Amino acid sequence: MEAAMSVSGRSRLALLASVVVVALSAGRAFTQTDVVDPAKGTLPNPNPTVIKNWGQLPDGRTWGSTAGVDIGPDGHVWAYDRCGTNTCADSKLAPIFKFDRSSGKVLASFGGGMILFPHGLHVDKDGNVWVTDGQGNKEGTKGHQVIKFSPQGKVLLTLGKAGVPGNGPDTFNEPCDVITAPNGDIFVSDGHSGQSDNPPPNTNGRIVKFTKDGKYVKEWGKLGSRPGEFRTPHALAFDSKGRLFVADRGNHRIQIFDQDGKVLGEWKQFSRVSGLFIDKNDRLYAIDSESSAARHPNWKTGVRIGSTSEDKVLAFIPPHQNQNPEGAAGEGVAVDPDGNVYAAEGPISRPVAGGGLTKYVKRTGS
Repeated sequence: MEAAMSVSGRSRLALLASVVVVALSAGRAFTQTDVVDPAKGTLPNPNPTVIKNWGQLPDGRTWGSTAGVDIGPDGHVWAYDRCGTNTCADSKLAPIFKFDRSSGKVLASFGGGMILFPHGLHVDKDGNVWVTDGQGNKEGTKGHQVIKFSPQGKVLLTLGKAGVPGNGPDTFNEPCDVITAPNGDIFVSDGHSGQSDNPPPNTNGRIVKFTKDGKYVKEWGKLGSRPGEFRTPHALAFDSKGRLFVADRGNHRIQIFDQDGKVLGEWKQFSRVSGLFIDKNDRLYAIDSESSAARHPNWKTGVRIGSTSEDKVLAFIPPHQNQNPEGAAGEGVAVDPDGNVYAAEGPISRPVAGGGLTKYVKRTGS
């Protein structure tokens, strides 16, 4: 009996060891089985009213794909449209829009012919609009850059070399997002393909820091799953303490850093995060657009709401579409001063995920 139990015990240990080895191979993170999706429980939905296809594009245009949305200092909504499809490569249409948060009407638009594949979007405290151009064209003349626009659409600053992918201080390879600190320092998350099972050669997984004038300061991170490493650092947000929250999407977590790259925390309750927004009260909104049986089993897409003080989900906004194998919900998320939530949806290659903006209206008194 003891021998049989010993063999059985050794078998279990061997099996466990093999699972650990497989999970750690290639630096890849797999679904964490020790964390249960808090959205499976009974969580309140503070924004139950859904307005689909919010935001009226001009001249009869219909929405294509989008993944970026933010709120300007005047409380109005900024977003982009990938020129009616999933790219602006052959289009002169303006991709960047400012919408009145009440009516959804366009207040400003610009950027036609200047951006190939808008991805991350950030509006700074002065109302300037920052956009990452997340892909490059075949000619090597566009993409892999960060562009700063004035509120009127004048180019004020560019980071990276147009159409040139790289991992140096003056190049990016598929930059995901950009954000500015209160003192003006610029942070760029770089490396969209890191979440792939077999990332292309030279895929980045890093955060790059610049001065407000665009001078390179430092960077941290590499492709991987350990603390301080990334598999697609898809979105960025600051809390009131100046801590940088990074949506490390391929690793199903949020990582928290100080502004010099020191790891301060690793949160897993907010799922496979595509977009982040932190309001003035340090309420955290994390949107999951990709969880599915293939990518993140047993987790739901939608907006998880919590606080920057702890890794705990307090509320949940489900997507307005049914779950499906590809996931369903927006990639970008923003919240206006009235508490209304905006989800930037796409790409249009997944019809269930829509394409455009959805507004989730805050319940009175919640």
